[in-house]
Amino acid sequence: MTAIALIGYGGIAQDVAAALRAANGDTRIVGALCRPGRVAKACAALGDIPVVETLADLLASRPKVVAEVAGQQAVAEYGPEVLRRGFDLLVISVGALAEAKLLERLKAAAREGKSRLLLPAGAVGGIDAIAAMRAGGLSAVRYRSRKPPAAWRGSPAEKVADLDKLAGRTVLYRGSAGEAALLYPQNANVAAAVALAGLGFDRTEVELVADSTAPGNVHEIEAEGAAGRFAIQLQGKPSRTNPKTSALAALSVARALLNLDATIVI
Repeated sequence: MTAIALIGYGGIAQDVAAALRAANGDTRIVGALCRPGRVAKACAALGDIPVVETLADLLASRPKVVAEVAGQQAVAEYGPEVLRRGFDLLVISVGALAEAKLLERLKAAAREGKSRLLLPAGAVGGIDAIAAMRAGGLSAVRYRSRKPPAAWRGSPAEKVADLDKLAGRTVLYRGSAGEAALLYPQNANVAAAVALAGLGFDRTEVELVADSTAPGNVHEIEAEGAAGRFAIQLQGKPSRTNPKTSALAALSVARALLNLDATIVI
């Protein structure tokens, strides 16, 4: 059995748990971490998965990997200690790594604990192609996120546009991946993943768009380099529990966890 521990119990955690159960393999979630006083709520959300209130209790279950599925704050709060204690950490809230000091803390903790920071592709494809192109010389990477107005509620977008009355497309942000990931922590984790795979946070161009005609969460990536050029578009359905994130994000986490002990890894 491959033991997995989760930090978080929200929508992504629930979707990951469901995907692992459906896979009917040897990967098991042996514990989930929640804030003090929220055990009952977390248990109701996760079913038969044991829930604990401290990181020490979570790590006592001796997981092979700890998966963060709780948001950028959780990466900063728990990530360094997980890595320092020698546990690999899978991070879905990749946007947290746009904070340079946090990224250095995580790297230092991983070196100290001889552990690894694992980053799944999240809600998009093409991450492997960008990383491969970087090895041969990557010159430009552009990422655009188009989501329905409801997906941008609770973000700085509310100061840019009237999301309730929006008709058509409105550009909410245009700039670097690093700034986008920090300004829109629930919406721009993909921008961070694209940046880390390719040209970095400062050189990756990002556009965030609220679009009343969007068929779902639409991700568009273009990359150019010595090896060629590619452009892809993914139309992801939103998570059943959170319109800010794509359903594919949780499935990407589940795939990464199932790959830990797979005979054939794709």
